[in-house]
Amino acid sequence: MEAKIGHLKVAIFGIKNRKGYAAVCCEHLTEGSTPQEAHERMVKALRRTNKKEVR
Repeated sequence: MEAKIGHLKVAIFGIKNRKGYAAVCCEHLTEGSTPQEAHERMVKALRRTNKKEVR
């Protein structure tokens, strides 16, 4: 499944050897129990990275 955050593409997929889903974008990997949770965690991870770059 593909999603977008702004202009960035986010790949969301089921994890084979675990329960849950993962999202990959811009060298970030997040996990969640649902695709929506993995996507929300990716948004937070990208936001944290952008704050570090601004400083």
